[in-house]
Amino acid sequence: MFILANFLYALANVLNMLLSLYMWIVIIRAVVSWVSPDPYNPIVRFLSAATDPLLYRVRRALPVSFGGIDFSPIIVIIAIVFLQSFFVQSLRDLSMSLR
Repeated sequence: MFILANFLYALANVLNMLLSLYMWIVIIRAVVSWVSPDPYNPIVRFLSAATDPLLYRVRRALPVSFGGIDFSPIIVIIAIVFLQSFFVQSLRDLSMSLR
């Protein structure tokens, strides 16, 4: 049973790192959007490609733009923090209970 516990613990750690990385990508994308970035820059294209699908779904589901300010990155960051606090911690607790 300890193998399953170790697997779940490792999965929780990897998921936590991926969620943290994606949160930083969303933050960088939001900061870059405050200036007029070159749309042909490879970094800007990567940030757009990585974040636009999720941000588009949030914008479509919730009208989170007030006065020209887009709050969809904040909604995504809150969702990521929730997943880290709830799902990742639940995986860690489950792995500890299996030991």
